[in-house]
Amino acid sequence: MPLTQRIQDQFQASIQVLLDAADLLAEPIGKSTRTLTDCLMHEGKILTCGSGAASLAAQHAAAILTDKLDKDRPGLAAIALSGSGTALGDASDFANPGFSRQISALGHPGDVLLAFSTFGQSRAVIEAARAAQERGMIVIALVGGEGGALAEILREEDVLICAPADSPTRIHETLLLAIHCLCDGIDFHLLGA
Repeated sequence: MPLTQRIQDQFQASIQVLLDAADLLAEPIGKSTRTLTDCLMHEGKILTCGSGAASLAAQHAAAILTDKLDKDRPGLAAIALSGSGTALGDASDFANPGFSRQISALGHPGDVLLAFSTFGQSRAVIEAARAAQERGMIVIALVGGEGGALAEILREEDVLICAPADSPTRIHETLLLAIHCLCDGIDFHLLGA
């Protein structure tokens, strides 16, 4: 197979997953957008965390919220938690108390945790979600595959955004678009069309 065909196949695979995700994720992304906007309107803050490659998504989400997506607006209260090396560790095996300790120190009832984990198996992210729940925070889990252990610990008030893919590449592409949809939705609620 020539390289150009392989590249085109990658684009087609990504397009198909995004099309599948559009129907599946519209409702949980909409619910998450309302939850995040309500949090910000009540002077709460958004904490983000992720292990492995998902840590980049967590940082990206916080950066857009504190800066902007497409429209100029004041910065919003968002903090990407530092994993103290979780970005370099094996996301499924690396148990780092850094996220949960930071949530215990920074999180308050009414705040929201955006928890990113490729397959929902990162122990550090699962423990962060548990710490957030103990602090009275809402957890929005952004995962792929079946959602893993992270999806299993979510409560009724929490939200699962689960990319309909089993490939880490397709999951991360879908979650990146989900981040942009969340931020665009917040801007829509705060600034109008």
